[in-house]
Order: sequence, then structure tokens, then C-alpha cells
Amino acid sequence: MNDLLRALPEAQQRLLGVAPAAHESASDPMRAVLTDRREFGPGWLFERKLDGMRALATRDTDRVRLLSRTGRAVQASYPEIAEALAAQQSDGFTVDGEVVAFAHGRTDFSRLQQRMQLTDPRRARASGVAVTYYVFDLLRLDGIDLTRLPLRTRKSLLRRALDFHPPVRFTPHRNQGGQQQLDEACTRGWEGLIAKRAESRYQRRRSPDWLKLKCANGQELVIGGFTEPATARTGFGALLLGYYDNGGFTYAGKVGTGFDHTTLARIRDGLDALETAASPFSTPVPNQGVHWVEPVLVAEIGFTEWTRDGMLRHPRFLGLRQDKEATDVVRERPHRTL
Repeated sequence: MNDLLRALPEAQQRLLGVAPAAHESASDPMRAVLTDRREFGPGWLFERKLDGMRALATRDTDRVRLLSRTGRAVQASYPEIAEALAAQQSDGFTVDGEVVAFAHGRTDFSRLQQRMQLTDPRRARASGVAVTYYVFDLLRLDGIDLTRLPLRTRKSLLRRALDFHPPVRFTPHRNQGGQQQLDEACTRGWEGLIAKRAESRYQRRRSPDWLKLKCANGQELVIGGFTEPATARTGFGALLLGYYDNGGFTYAGKVGTGFDHTTLARIRDGLDALETAASPFSTPVPNQGVHWVEPVLVAEIGFTEWTRDGMLRHPRFLGLRQDKEATDVVRERPHRTL
């Protein structure tokens, strides 16, 4: 057993077990629940909410894999991160984290998209978009499963198990958080905070032990159609958006802002290949002259609020996501469990 694990209290050593195969330990990451809770007692940790791509990373001897939430291998898009993980002293681990790109000191999903589209390591390195992998959890170490250990213990092991140098960083956390800390985060231009129960186990599902405190509204939605552009605009006019609810595909409104010329052309090419004759929505869509498409493309959308009739108010396009299955997209509603 690793020396770090031998030093654990006996009660925590009893929580250790043989880890599953590396590819199995890098599937189904734990996910946070949106909340409007702003008061927290002791027993919570608070991390910065990062605007990037969630990724689990595994290393077994000289093999490194970086996997998106959907299990897609993405190490070719971020070869410098894979190399940094391959250079670690420990040759067997699974970690959880977020790949981000910065613009003006803030994580910028639109900038990261320039790397997400590249699968040739040479082109990725030459893109001019620097990326960082912020690691916040340790699930496996030298063949031992750590997911039953308390989060605070896993973080302590993580800090000592890996060497953190760019582009791999340890995600810092605080022991206090609430409305004041969220306000400070929003003033800095952060996405928000993630609150995590310090004693929680790592569960491969969405869990109220991890909570999202957002500075602004936004979530993933699925593209179900588009309109033709008006006047001098190219590509398309607006995207029709929806989410899954009780087996149906629910219309949530349309978005026509947040696109540059390159994005308009690139998305239109993808939409043309997905066009279908019938509407994929299970609820009425009031638009005329719509092109319907198979609902498989996931977009990150910012907006001010949901209207009473379930439509997005002032939506804006932030980017396409490749790390989430369309059928997993549901309307996020604040969790109120104390």
C-alpha cells in the first residue's frame, strides 16, 4: 500500500478497497446540484466554479487518458496536460478536474472551444490557446479505491500525491462560504461557487452533497431547430432550444445572440447534416419557417431568468458542449435541501 494510505487512521483504512479498472474508475463523474441556498454551517468546503470542460484523468504506468463527461478520450486536444500527468511520480491514479482557458484573468468557455475542436496534438499546441487542468479530487491511487473516504481526506491525499506545476493545478478551497463569499466571487467575474460536504463520499451521480451557487443563470440546452438568417447575416437567424422532461423534448425558446461569423458558418454546416422533416419537440413551437434538426447538439446558454410560461428570457449563446449527452439535458431547478 502507498505510504500516504498507510498513514491514514485505521477507521479510514477500513474504507479502502481494490480499485476498478482504470477505464471504469474514469466513468460517471460526481455532479453538483443547482441550489438557491446561501447559508451554510460548518462541514462544507467551497471551491471556485470554473467555466470549462469537466474531465477525469487516469494514469497507469506510461498510459494517460483524459476523458470527458461522456467518456470521450480528449488527451489529443490537450497534449500538454497529458504529458504533465505522465511525468508524475505516482504511476497509477485517477483524478477529477476541469480543463479551462483564461481570457483577461477569467475562465472563458468560448476561448476553450478553440481547443475543444482540435484533435491533432500538433494543431492543439499551435493554437495559441493555453489551457490549465484544475484538479479537485482523487479517486484512485496505486490500485486502491478512495471514493469511500471523506472528501477532506481525499483532498489532503491529492495535494501530496501529485506535483502541481502548470498546466496542472490544485483547486484551492475555503472552509467558509455563503452569500457574502458568493457576492465577492461574482464581483471578481467568477462563475460562482461549488459547495461540497467535507465528509461526503464520491458518488458517481448528481448529488446534493455538491451544490452549485451561480452568479448568473445559465445551463446546457439542446438544439432542435433553426431559422434562416435575415438581411446580411449568414448561417442562421436563431437556434430553437429545448430540454428533456419525463421522456419528452420541451421547447424553451430561441437564441439569436452571442455568435460571430465563424461560429454561425460552422454551426450551420453541422445543422444542415442533421436536418429532419418533423419537429423533435413534444410541446408547441410558435415559430414559422423553421428547419428542424435531430436534437443531438448541446449548447451552453446564458440568460436572465425563466419566464412563468417556461421560456428563456434574454438568452445568449456561449458555445457548443461536447462533454454532455443531449438526452441528459434537463431543466435545472434550484435544490432546497438543507
